Amino acid sequence: MLNKLLVFINSLVSHTNPSLTHHNSTAKPTLFVCKSCHRSSEEPQKNQPCDGTILLDQLNTLCSDKFLFDALEIKPVGCLWACNHGCVVSVASPDKPTYLFVNLTPGESATALLDFMQLYIKSPKGTVVWKQIPELLQSAIFAQIPPVVIIKETLGNSD
Repeated sequence: MLNKLLVFINSLVSHTNPSLTHHNSTAKPTLFVCKSCHRSSEEPQKNQPCDGTILLDQLNTLCSDKFLFDALEIKPVGCLWACNHGCVVSVASPDKPTYLFVNLTPGESATALLDFMQLYIKSPKGTVVWKQIPELLQSAIFAQIPPVVIIKETLGNSD
């Protein structure tokens, strides 16, 4: 039964995004940035951007200096559901663990995140040695989530 469920999920994923099911795919590592995050318990001032939006802008500006545009994708996300831990960023790539960073500060975190991304991209399995993680991010790591492994099988197999 589990195998059939995995095959069904695989067919859905490969139909909507074929790059997600190919081992060693050429999909770029992605830095997801919650653009609605705000570090303070206070609401952001009217007509002022949230801290997450400020961090996103800083990352996009710095990324053009540190990376070729095709090495990394930075995607804004409406909400990463960690509102008590803003600013929140997630790092993901096929066949690599996903990292979740919380309580980031816009002014200081952008450079550290891009330094981390360089280590993450260079690592074939996405694992980064703790001592190499920028010090600012060591206290911000909330989770390292193992990569999803999708087993390709035909629907005709039975349990």
